[in-house]
Amino acid sequence: MAEATHHTNVDRGPVAGPRVHPLSVVTLAFVFLFLLIVVTLLVTDLLYIQRTPMPKKVAWGAILAAVKLSAITSACTLVLVVVFAIPMGYALSRYRFRGIVVVDTLVDLPIVLPPLVIGVSLLVFFSTSLGQWIESTGLKFVYTVPGIVLCQFLVSASYGVRAATAAFDGVDRRLEQLALTLGCTPWQAFTRVALPVARNGIVAGAIMAWARAVGIFGPLMIFCGSVRYKTEVMPTSIYLELSIGNVEVALAVALVMVGLAAVALVAIHALAPGQRWWAR
Repeated sequence: MAEATHHTNVDRGPVAGPRVHPLSVVTLAFVFLFLLIVVTLLVTDLLYIQRTPMPKKVAWGAILAAVKLSAITSACTLVLVVVFAIPMGYALSRYRFRGIVVVDTLVDLPIVLPPLVIGVSLLVFFSTSLGQWIESTGLKFVYTVPGIVLCQFLVSASYGVRAATAAFDGVDRRLEQLALTLGCTPWQAFTRVALPVARNGIVAGAIMAWARAVGIFGPLMIFCGSVRYKTEVMPTSIYLELSIGNVEVALAVALVMVGLAAVALVAIHALAPGQRWWAR
């Protein structure tokens, strides 16, 4: 029965009944309408790029530096997300304790908070005595590259944690219990049973967190600024180019980000097809 229930939650096949009926027509109409809006916007962007010449004075070196910095900082953020997501996801999936509702709420809070709030909160924290002491030790965050990683991590980590939690929820606990009865320690049962089974879901969540990290803008502008060749990343590069009227360059960078997001989503759906780990 448990196995049947599990397959029911994951299976996305068609339900029994006629293929064409009023409900299917209405619901699929909304699907096609939304797809039409998205595709229209993408095609409009591509046509705009093709028919409009690039400005003669473009700081392509700064643009490439922003792309490189986005790649470096988002890669560092990805490592941090994975390091936190795996143990946190396992703990939230397997253990029940007093105050779990509060913990779940705080873990999910960055998902629903406006990203600007995180940037303001970081700026306020590092103006306190504790924050100033941290920076006095040599760990500089305000208007620095490590600050970019910190912003990206705080905005995106919850996505990785929730994905890991859902992935571990999908692992049959009886497999771990069987491993324990066969002489494995809890750590061995985790590393040899639970973690390999949950791997695809964890990787999919990490990719989603990475895509989220690449695209943040508000917290970076508040906490790190957008100084060319120093703290400029792709989202802030779009803002800078728009501010000086280079719509074509800004759009070109935006299309690069769209491409990265599309690749990330394809990888997510390939690794964890049909899973709804973001809505527990």
